[in-house]
Amino acid sequence: MLNKISLNKVYQFLLVILAFLLPVSVFLANVIIVIIVLLWIFTGNYKSKYLQIIGNKFILASIAFYCIHIVGLIWTEDLAWGLEILHKMWYFILLLPILFTIVDQKNIKYYISSFLLAISFTEVLSYLIWFEILPPFKVAMITEPVLSLVVHSGPNNPYVFTMVKNPTPFMSHVSYNPILAFAIYLVYHEIFFNKNLSKFKFFMYSFFAITMTFNMFITGGRAGQVMYFVAVAIMIFQFFNLEKVKSLVAIVLIFPLIFFTAYQTSDLFKLRVDNAVSDVVVYESNNNTSVGKRISYAINSWGIIKQNPIIGVGTGDFPIEFEKMSAINNNKDFYHASLPTNPHNMYSLVLIQHGLVGLLVFLSIFYYQFKLSFLSSNRLMRDIGVALPIMFLVIMFSDSYLLGHYTSLLFVFFSAFLYKDFEKD
Repeated sequence: MLNKISLNKVYQFLLVILAFLLPVSVFLANVIIVIIVLLWIFTGNYKSKYLQIIGNKFILASIAFYCIHIVGLIWTEDLAWGLEILHKMWYFILLLPILFTIVDQKNIKYYISSFLLAISFTEVLSYLIWFEILPPFKVAMITEPVLSLVVHSGPNNPYVFTMVKNPTPFMSHVSYNPILAFAIYLVYHEIFFNKNLSKFKFFMYSFFAITMTFNMFITGGRAGQVMYFVAVAIMIFQFFNLEKVKSLVAIVLIFPLIFFTAYQTSDLFKLRVDNAVSDVVVYESNNNTSVGKRISYAINSWGIIKQNPIIGVGTGDFPIEFEKMSAINNNKDFYHASLPTNPHNMYSLVLIQHGLVGLLVFLSIFYYQFKLSFLSSNRLMRDIGVALPIMFLVIMFSDSYLLGHYTSLLFVFFSAFLYKDFEKD
């Protein structure tokens, strides 16, 4: 049996590795997670672990949110898909409470540094692919093929060039950009608030802040790009200590500068912005576009929610109910090439599955995150603790980001130490 001191060292070593693997490898990260879970289960001290868990309302809210999904199996028709949803969300019932009991305040800087090192590694690979020094590989090659753009230099003189659509080898742009946005926030925070940075570290952080920001706009993740602007806004408000006038003036000056610089320098960003605008304009005549589908998802989802407002349709019944509602709306010229397994909106999904009851439980997670952050005397923990839920609350309007491996693991991993009162332990 490992003694308490050596076990803690093992835990901290594994957590630092997990922080690095978080944006790099699903398989290797899961290996580390399994090791941590097994160690935690078989090393005793259960009373202390139990008391830590029940003593934190954020953890209890997360567990309650998972339990709502278990209860929702009672009235679901599609039990198989309901169990799949439970599988996707097991981090909230098991991993989050376990990480919460083993994180160490002294090692938080190592968790964050390891995560940022991994992001730097993925960023370097992303640039090597983008500059065509490396060929696209893994996800960059398989799920995000080379995109051909036709650019007209004149009405009768078109020319064609190609570029890598998403130079993100380890994950799709849907997950990469939100994680990159959060990493950029962490780097910005070090630059503006860490007064103990050496000149070398200040230079390195500043260099990576610039390269990471540019990297944000050479990939196609629009939700992550929105999350980036949210991160910048949060940083501005925190920098000016919530002074509204100064913060708003800074936002009005900085946001257009970033946006139009990205729009003029990144062909992919320009394309994605133009496509988003076009998708909204042509929605009535062609709703089978990326944004058009999301509008249709929202319309169909609202139809389901109105029919089942209090407790929803059950944990596994979104696909079934969406198909029914899609058939009804198809009579009104709505078209879907394929039916989704989630509505690309976390709030809609929760409302459909568990109604207003589920939504209240879900939002309680973020309520306690804010509450515990404001009680913290540590500025780093308080600032990041506020930024994390705000950024997720925004991007969850565009997809179910607490169902995906990378983004849900990011949320769980950082939440495990951001909302823990270490003084109680």
